Amino acid sequence: MSLKSIINKQSLTLLVLAISFQTVFAQEIIKDETPQVQVKDSIKSGSRVKVDGVAAVVGDYVVLSSDIDKEFAQIRAAGGSIKEFTRCELFGKLLEDKLYAHHAIQDSITVNELQIRDRISQQIEAFIAQAGTMDELLKIYNKDSEQALKDEMFEINKNGQLAAEMQRKIVSDIEVTPEEVRQFFNDIPKDERPIFGTELNVAQIVIIPEVSEAEEQKAINQLKQFKEDIEGGSSFASKVVLYSDDIPSRKNGGKYTLNRNRPRFVKEFRETAFSLQEGEISDPVKTIFGYHMIQKLKERGQEIDVRHILIRPEITSDAIAKAKQKLEDVRAKIVAGEISFADAAREVSDEDETKYEGGKLTNPVTQDFNFELTKMQPELYAQIQNLNDDEVSLVLQDEDRINPIKFKILTVTNRIDEHEADYSRDYLKIKNLALQDKQFKAIEKWQKEKINDTYVKINGEHRDCEYNGNWLKN
Repeated sequence: MSLKSIINKQSLTLLVLAISFQTVFAQEIIKDETPQVQVKDSIKSGSRVKVDGVAAVVGDYVVLSSDIDKEFAQIRAAGGSIKEFTRCELFGKLLEDKLYAHHAIQDSITVNELQIRDRISQQIEAFIAQAGTMDELLKIYNKDSEQALKDEMFEINKNGQLAAEMQRKIVSDIEVTPEEVRQFFNDIPKDERPIFGTELNVAQIVIIPEVSEAEEQKAINQLKQFKEDIEGGSSFASKVVLYSDDIPSRKNGGKYTLNRNRPRFVKEFRETAFSLQEGEISDPVKTIFGYHMIQKLKERGQEIDVRHILIRPEITSDAIAKAKQKLEDVRAKIVAGEISFADAAREVSDEDETKYEGGKLTNPVTQDFNFELTKMQPELYAQIQNLNDDEVSLVLQDEDRINPIKFKILTVTNRIDEHEADYSRDYLKIKNLALQDKQFKAIEKWQKEKINDTYVKINGEHRDCEYNGNWLKN
């Protein structure tokens, strides 16, 4: 398998898996081997047309014709280009998914159903944040009830998790030796060797304006007044829309679903929410986001529905000016050579995630300090693109999900320019490619064996596709 084919197959696999865990598409366990075709009137022409049918059977599963169309639609919705994949390629990927899921069951692989149901709650929250209401969501996915939607999503997520666990089992014991890495690299034709983009380290120092006690007390008093108003008959939802600083939850009245077995919210919020009785409203609760007032709406086993109002204490103009000036003074000392950037970060930075590493940012993908310039987040790239090595940026104003305003300075270190793969310098990257190659070969071998051992039937036009595996059993 060439390096290009490894990367192309990995791209299709990752894209389809990422989309399938975020979206809903039809899938069911087959009851018999007779294709059931649904027919309805065409609105435009008045003629009767085939709108769905069984495209394939793989073990205990079916792939519907509509599954392929919906996969294309979901790729477009996720911002991907459908030009990169043919219909046959996507259909082949669906066949593989069903093969994995079928044999996961045969191998007695189990998945955590509580985690799956919690994931469904998270997905529905995200869907509602985009669609607006549950009714609109049900219309989009053609379901007549929330439970019907959850049931279908459960099967989709469960089968997806089974497929993922089966793949993990296939490659779990695969490793590569240094000799295999060397041989893999030597087998790559020189004109096909990968080009690794420019990499660099980025460090930053962050100063966050302090919130005064007076502003904190003001937020507390405001929430206490809201509680009195609501207990006196005012609408909780109206307070959310008018005053809550949790903007994403305003659409649905500040509502969230929490699960005891899957912590998603900060500790103080969770502990308060689970301690309430149904209908009870909490006193103001402080978290890293500000002050919350929480009401428990409903409890269902390990899950509870709540709604809340978030008030962030205001940051005064004096506090903002003081924070900016503090960082200006720190920058002046670094530029003058009175202190190193790393030491200054350890002494004054308000960002715990980076200060103890001298301000170095961790790449969220690779979990090291190296950032490939072409794959860097656009916001970060815009802030450092004009910096020379060891140059300190001007003081920049920024924000994040916790802090509505903060100031930072950045510097760039350890730049490695774009270059063709070098065995010594890029050994770890080449080792990773060699491991992927070995894993793909193991999966291909497993697929070849299991396709022959599994009941597979491809129907209609799908028999004209060219497949990597012997799906047609010729």
